Amino acid sequence: MSLSANRDEVEKISLCGTVESIVYIQPENGFTVAKLRLRPSKTTVTIVGYLPDLHAGELVSCEGEWKCHPSHGKQFSVTDYRVEMPTDVIGIQRYLESGFIKGIGTGFAKKIVEHFGEKTLQVIEETPERLEEIRGLGSKKIESLKASLEAERKVRDVMLFLRTHGVSPGFAQKIHKVYGDAAIERVRSNPYDLAKDIFGIGFRLADQIAQKLGFALHSPERLRAGIQHLFWELSEEGHTCYPEKELLPAAQKMLETDSELTKGNIEDLVQKNIIVRKNEFLWLGPFYGYEQGIARDFRRLQTNLQAIRSIDTPKAVEWVEKMASISFAPGQKDAIIAALTHKVHIITGGPGTGKSTITRSILAITEKLTDKILLAAPTGRAAKRLSQITHRKAFTIHALLEMDFVAGGFKRGRDDPLKCDLLIIDEASMIDTPLLFHLLKAIPSHARLLLVGDIDQLPSVGPGTVLKDLIASETVPVTRLTEIFRQAKGSLIVTNAHRINNGEFPFINTPAEADFHFIAAETPEAIHQILLELVTKEVPKRWGFRSLEEIQVLSPMKKGMIGVEWLNQSLQQALNPSHQPIFKFGSRFHVGDKVMQIKNHYQKEVYNGDIGKIHSIDRIQQTLAVTFDDRLIPYQFTELDQLVLAYATSVHKFQGSECPCIIIPLHTSHARLLQRNLLYTAVTRGKRQVFIVGTTKAVAIAVHNDEVQRRYTGLKTALKQEIIV
Repeated sequence: MSLSANRDEVEKISLCGTVESIVYIQPENGFTVAKLRLRPSKTTVTIVGYLPDLHAGELVSCEGEWKCHPSHGKQFSVTDYRVEMPTDVIGIQRYLESGFIKGIGTGFAKKIVEHFGEKTLQVIEETPERLEEIRGLGSKKIESLKASLEAERKVRDVMLFLRTHGVSPGFAQKIHKVYGDAAIERVRSNPYDLAKDIFGIGFRLADQIAQKLGFALHSPERLRAGIQHLFWELSEEGHTCYPEKELLPAAQKMLETDSELTKGNIEDLVQKNIIVRKNEFLWLGPFYGYEQGIARDFRRLQTNLQAIRSIDTPKAVEWVEKMASISFAPGQKDAIIAALTHKVHIITGGPGTGKSTITRSILAITEKLTDKILLAAPTGRAAKRLSQITHRKAFTIHALLEMDFVAGGFKRGRDDPLKCDLLIIDEASMIDTPLLFHLLKAIPSHARLLLVGDIDQLPSVGPGTVLKDLIASETVPVTRLTEIFRQAKGSLIVTNAHRINNGEFPFINTPAEADFHFIAAETPEAIHQILLELVTKEVPKRWGFRSLEEIQVLSPMKKGMIGVEWLNQSLQQALNPSHQPIFKFGSRFHVGDKVMQIKNHYQKEVYNGDIGKIHSIDRIQQTLAVTFDDRLIPYQFTELDQLVLAYATSVHKFQGSECPCIIIPLHTSHARLLQRNLLYTAVTRGKRQVFIVGTTKAVAIAVHNDEVQRRYTGLKTALKQEIIV
């Protein structure tokens, strides 16, 4: 396996030895750092290179050259290698201890090797029933080991097949898990299916595999798969549709084809109803269906009679004022009366404008009229907060709709609607187009719907700008709350959030006892250092916040010294160091790490953006457990690409969540992403303290940049065409 195009230009050196341990592996490309015990000298050296399927205990013959790393010293850079199964008892034991075979840990590995010696691997491979000779290995354990061995053998076959096509072992395991024993056959017949079937494999990697398997650059399978994949990529940027005149050059560039060929394949997809064309825009079929369905269901809800009887709303407002010992402002009264009158209503406003008080008041009045009331929010944290505000059970929208794991999709829908007369959805700005489509289908025609949210926050992580489009369509009644109330006026978090939202520079020369602070730092290196001091020492010492549970770093960027990835590595090392990590899918995981789920997993009932803590790691069974809000959720090692470290996270991913203390690094190197709604959303996540660390210039750029990244959607038009106001 040649790993260097210039191998003849350097003196070739050969090494042979047993892999002592894997120090680091980057699964995306297989770059590995390992310790090699040389034969026959038994000296241990460090080897580095693209060694994607290396395991501890394996016997390796390497070719390469010695190099000196500025930080790590002398290393052997591998350009070519060959793996053999270990033959001596020490190598065999280390190989079994590595966790490569699920179910065998250090204790059993030692017992097995002591009993079978150099024939251990032969026994495991050919006569695994002989493992019954080992005390402590019962029949169930042996059956489990045999199944694990068989699975590992099949996965290794897939690994060997895909290794020459640049696919990492981690992805090979996932491909086998999805496709089963037919994995190699499925990949050979249509490798482009990988892009849509396997989480993490994009079109480019699937295309690379396809071309090595002999698929032509202009094959219909490639062009159609590429065009559809481009739509899915655009949906990840928030678009539900796209102008045809802009999509065409983007597709040509990605596929490296001429205009006519690209046009012809788009036309073919339109004829097959895979793509929908309307008014110079193109939709992938499902997204067009979502938007049209949303418009139809809003019309259905608005035109049907409601189950809740009419009442004297001004009297009801007087009653709730007296009961709660509060006096509403005119805008709050209008919001309550409108929500009690209209079949569908939207309440939008920023922090401190009374959304929570209004929601509680609407509930108090409606509870006198019906007990069929449901509360929900898009995320677990938002639902938990809604429960705390209202003292009623609140669900995530996914849980409310009940996932059907047998048939797929949700159990709740047109044929089995929700049992409610009133449904209140909080944090409505976070709802994306597909989720709103499924939610509306499940709302009975007699029910009243109230959407509460902040239109000025970032749009949903998923495709669409649902709340913005609903308000802009002018087809749904809306109450806008603008007045900040007395209890919030003393908060600089609230004051500065509104200043930012109005395009005004926030107050930054604040007293020490304030809840908003700006710390000047001119370079990313200085920001990085100050941020670490704040999280690990200053904030816990001065304000008593726990570093892991009550402090959250929110960064606008993913890369760079003050980007999410680098900050996570630094904070992990500072807050939760470990000498026994596991490396999976480019991440280093320790027990006690703060992690985030980045993909909806309906069966586990964990969703994109949920934050938890690693409870335990079982290297023998190759499982890891994470605590999410007091629920212990198990993961197979092959599922760990769904988790990322969450000491720091993006502002987008933290939408709908709050934390006692928020720390935001801001620098002009973020300029491309510095937008008003991003900074506004970040600041409003803080409940008790907010710190901005960076430059005043970066803050000014964000405050004055109100050009939100354009998302192409068709919902506003669909609503206007469906609903006659």
